[in-house]
Formats: sequence, C-alpha cells, structure tokens
Amino acid sequence: MPTAIIVPTLQEVDNIVPLVEQIEQTKVPFGEIIFVDDGSTDGTREKIRALTTVHRVRLIERAGAEGGLAGAIIAGANASSADLFVAMDADLSHPPEKIPALIHPIGSRYVPGGATPGWPAWRRFLSRVASALAYPLTGVHDSMGGFFAIRRECLLRFANQAAGFKIVFETIVRGRKTLRVREVPIVFRDRARGMSKMSFAQAIRFALAWLRAIGRRITEGKTSAPPLPAQRLFRD
Repeated sequence: MPTAIIVPTLQEVDNIVPLVEQIEQTKVPFGEIIFVDDGSTDGTREKIRALTTVHRVRLIERAGAEGGLAGAIIAGANASSADLFVAMDADLSHPPEKIPALIHPIGSRYVPGGATPGWPAWRRFLSRVASALAYPLTGVHDSMGGFFAIRRECLLRFANQAAGFKIVFETIVRGRKTLRVREVPIVFRDRARGMSKMSFAQAIRFALAWLRAIGRRITEGKTSAPPLPAQRLFRD
C-alpha cells in the first residue's frame, strides 16, 4: 500500500539530513517524504530542495502557518496520492526506527515500554495532565503525541477541522465511533538541535479543543457520521 511520510517543518535546518538518513535506514517501503514548511528562514527549505534530486523527498512551501502543525499535515496529505500516511516531527524526537511498528497503530509514550527521557518535570507533568484529560474522550493513553500512522480517508475525513499541535486528539475524538486505535510504545527523545515550538498558546489551544470536544459529547446522538467501509491494510 503506497505510504507517504509527512514532516511539518519550521526552522529545522540542522535536523533535515539526519532525519532523512534515519528514515531511509528503516527500510520502510515508503513512496516519499513530504516536508511541509511554514516559512522557515534558517535555510530549511534550501536544505530540503538540495535533497530532492537524490532522495524520495518533496517540499511543500506554505506562505503562512494556517492551522499550525495540523494544517501542515493536512496540506501534505492533500498533495499526496498515498493511501497511508505517517506523520512525525522534524526534530528527531520521534524515533524513525519505530515507523515499521507504527504503520497502522499510533505511537504512545505512556504504555509499557514507552518513555520520555530527559524531559523536565514540569513538561512531563503537563503532558500527563493533558493525556489524562483526553483519555475519557479518546480511550487512548497518549493522544497528545504527533507520531502516528493513519489511512488517508480517515485523516482527511476526521482531521480537516483540526488546528494546532493536537491533531491526534481531535482526529480520535471526531472519529471515535469509527476509528480503531492501537498504541505501541515509543521513546520520545528531547530535541538536540533547534528550539521547541511548544508554548503556553499551544496549551490554551488544547484546552479550547478539549472544551469543544466535551460540548460535542454532551450534545451528541442527534447526528452521526456513517461508518467507513471495513478495509484491510496489508495483504497476506
């Protein structure tokens, strides 16, 4: 099944080459790596363009950052004909070697075998609190991560209205009656190069998304989306 790896970028020039090399070392039969850049000025776009001649790499340039990370992932999906997408960060915090195990499930830091080494206590606390708040709505231990694989029709159907960082959370909440989710453990590494994009504003956006999801849960039942047809991901 054709697979594309979508990587949103913003000021990640030092991480591009190591990331492509590590993805290629996994031997995953992907069709292309789609970098979606939201206005980098540090040479990120030039670095990606230089790779397009010798690697299965494509660059999509966005003038702004509409929809944030979620909008970048949707833009990459709309530009691809792949049937299956893997989304991951550009900062090497998501382990490329886990892509084979992620081709269908969503990666989790909070199931046995997962970890967040090097995280300060405050960040670990906030992540745990957010995941705990999300669990009643998703049934997933770690819906705060951005390392996941999903079928094309599911992503474009349930994530089109997602914004900010928490595309996994919003996708699962909107599609919880249809989606089947399985988590696999990952070790989430803190970035070694560049600066984190996490901010207080992102926390506020999650809080608003959580409140909207609570509102939909209270009023649900009046309308529901028809189920997607059953589909197998792999052939025997």
